Amino acid sequence: MGRILLLVVAVIVGFFLLGTLLSLVAGIVKWALIIGVVILAVTALSKILRSRDAG
Repeated sequence: MGRILLLVVAVIVGFFLLGTLLSLVAGIVKWALIIGVVILAVTALSKILRSRDAG
């Protein structure tokens, strides 16, 4: 009975740790996407302004 409870507790702790790690990874991916969109917008805007000045 003690081993079963220990196994159940270990599985629950594993799920908590897995959830924490997944949320951390999701947060990192979210910020990477936001930074990528900002860089893409700045690059596109600078190309538009540069082509407008050349013409």
